[in-house]
Amino acid sequence: MDTIKTYIEENKERFLEELFGLIRIPSISSESEHKPDMFAAAAYLVESLLKAGADKAEVFPTTGHPVVYGEKIIDPAKPTILVYGHYDVMPVDPLNFWDSPPFEPEIRDGKIFARGAVDDKGQMFMQLKAFEYLVATGQLPCNVKFMLEGEEEIGSPALAKWLPDHTDMLKADLILVSDTSMIAIDIPSVTVGLRGLAYMEVEVTGPNKDLHSGLYGGAVANPANILAKLIASLHDENNRIAIPGFYDDVAELTIDERNDLARAPFNLEAFRKKIEIDEVLCEKGYTVNECTGIRPTLDVNGIWGGYTGEGSKTVLPAKAFAKISMRLVPNQDPHKIAELFTRHFESIAPACVKVKVTEHHGGFPYVSPTSTTAYQAASRAYETTFGIKPVPVRSGGSIPIITTFEKVLGIKSILMGFGLDTDAAHSPNENYHLECFYKGIETIVYFYRYFEGDLKEKII
Repeated sequence: MDTIKTYIEENKERFLEELFGLIRIPSISSESEHKPDMFAAAAYLVESLLKAGADKAEVFPTTGHPVVYGEKIIDPAKPTILVYGHYDVMPVDPLNFWDSPPFEPEIRDGKIFARGAVDDKGQMFMQLKAFEYLVATGQLPCNVKFMLEGEEEIGSPALAKWLPDHTDMLKADLILVSDTSMIAIDIPSVTVGLRGLAYMEVEVTGPNKDLHSGLYGGAVANPANILAKLIASLHDENNRIAIPGFYDDVAELTIDERNDLARAPFNLEAFRKKIEIDEVLCEKGYTVNECTGIRPTLDVNGIWGGYTGEGSKTVLPAKAFAKISMRLVPNQDPHKIAELFTRHFESIAPACVKVKVTEHHGGFPYVSPTSTTAYQAASRAYETTFGIKPVPVRSGGSIPIITTFEKVLGIKSILMGFGLDTDAAHSPNENYHLECFYKGIETIVYFYRYFEGDLKEKII
């Protein structure tokens, strides 16, 4: 296995150029103008899988963006790992905040700067390169399947519909995912929990057109003002969400569980300094790590209305809008939460405006126990390459499709991420440490070896 380091060293430039070829395709799933780019990215991955040693790889059409499937079956009697990743990326706005073009990858300070560098093209490519090494050296210990989608950033709606018709093709013992982060470059961690998501859009309508704010202001309700008041009322003085019934199903952790999670190192001063804030704002009674990992949240992701162009235009807008996401924790149902939100938002709106609430995408929370063969194999793999055991953590982020995998396919997932909190995923200047990219490939190689070996011992 030591030769994996040599293989990476001898092929690192090729690895990067192949990854950059994928990154240069602007596969933004949420913007219809990029639909051709989604098919281009899918075709690129098919070629990449075949070059890496897959027996077959193909593009499957869906009701939305395509799914790429590939496989190498060395022995039907051996365990099978199903690798999941996504080739779609977030929009790049605001473009003027980028230090280099988002789809022209650059290496600066030992990092790849580009949209998709870490989320998830760079991490997905680690999986392909680990697979390539194992095939090329005759060390692949188990069967491998790949399922790479193009809608993770919009909630995976097409994949969720595609899965039930392909359950036989996707049969596996485990789903392996690299789309999460580590605590630090020298403190590896395995994600054992993800928050769920309910994503909403609200529209507040007042008059039938924009009005002169001097002639009508003070007598006609301003939808932007009303929207601001409605949003402000969604949290109470303790920063708890003020929607009736919102916390009814929240699974509260025990003191022992909270103490265990508190073992993850955290520096409040460094946290504030990194994002240049003076104080944090947490739910009363909970730490920063708890508020970003085990507690539900409600946040405005975008708000607009009226005139926002250069200069001034004194109007009273006819409409105002906001996009709002709620991160959910175990036992919370995204559809129930969306219903509670809708009912509450409509009930608190004054009669002087009309409101419309639209549910977009969502997903259930996910928790993976640390007692599984997969977790133990992942822990050994990280310890082999990083020199220390990884810390189990619950992530504040969401991968909605993970819970769907378990419900539809009946397969657990292991989340082996190699990103860092400083990678600016979803933000301008997204980046990925080269050290994490290469060490990720190495760790995944060891994971295959340990997982197959441990599973075989249990079967015997």
